[in-house]
Amino acid sequence: MPARPLRPTRLLLLSAVAAGLALGAPARPAHAQNFLERLFGIKPERPPVPPLRVPEGAPPPGPASPEEPGQAVPEASRPAPVPRGPVVLKAPSEDSVIGQDLQRNGGAGALKLERAGTGVTAIMTLPGTKISQPTESCSVKLGGGKPIPLTSSGRPEGVPRYEASAAECPLRFDVAEGGVLVTTLDSSATCTFTAADCATTPVGLWGPPAATLVPRAGEFDTARGVADKSVRDNYKLMTQRARREDVRPIVAEQAAFSADREQYCRSYAREGTHGFCHLRFTENRSLALATRLGANTAAPTAATTTTAAPRRPRPKPSVEGMNPDVVSPQEPE
Repeated sequence: MPARPLRPTRLLLLSAVAAGLALGAPARPAHAQNFLERLFGIKPERPPVPPLRVPEGAPPPGPASPEEPGQAVPEASRPAPVPRGPVVLKAPSEDSVIGQDLQRNGGAGALKLERAGTGVTAIMTLPGTKISQPTESCSVKLGGGKPIPLTSSGRPEGVPRYEASAAECPLRFDVAEGGVLVTTLDSSATCTFTAADCATTPVGLWGPPAATLVPRAGEFDTARGVADKSVRDNYKLMTQRARREDVRPIVAEQAAFSADREQYCRSYAREGTHGFCHLRFTENRSLALATRLGANTAAPTAATTTTAAPRRPRPKPSVEGMNPDVVSPQEPE
């Protein structure tokens, strides 16, 4: 007896029961999906992929390691390179100060160096304050105002050095470019002249008055950057070459350099405007370090005599129908 065909109502009921059985079996989603595909010919959408679970307490993902290919090492993490050799600036010569009228800190006293045969003499007036009345100023002419012969001490710190050890106030003269760094030969920074009732203060930079230095402020500022870098490089090289037990004093010396310079130059007239004393003090310190490193200061490897070129103002763009000096806010797109 031939099989009777299924009625449409019964076929629809069986299809619904099969679909319910398939949806109610979460343990076997693949079989249910295949059954639906075979039954209706429709492929259902894939369920969303759940996100990966991050264990609690795990650090957040950070940037890629700089050691991976294609990643550059940040500049801040790179150690500063050590120079191959000492940085030597151009050493000053006596010609920059011979015959010049110099003043202590650019505003007091008087110093003039002159050549006498193969030697050098100094005519010097020391400024100071009265012993009996410290609020009043005074001055003393060294050697009674006559030229004092100076003894050359060579270049122990990279610059010409002279001494007046036989004078009433024994002094040392270290030549700088356009000035002279003066210190006393004993531990005291002052020289007392009882007969003249005057306590003099010769220590300082004897250089030109401030009025002649202000127009060159740009030149000094440019050279100051080169001089500062040379000091850092030479200190860095010294620590590289020094023994372990000698590194600490070198680091301490470098740390005290800025304070020493400020102490020495703070009294120079209008120093904050031109920076002449800071520049010359830094240049001489750099040459002293290069000499300690065994360099020949007669063969400079860097120069600080570059003159800063004046900056040209940028041309303003022309805007039709508007005042080009007034910047209007940008309109939203």
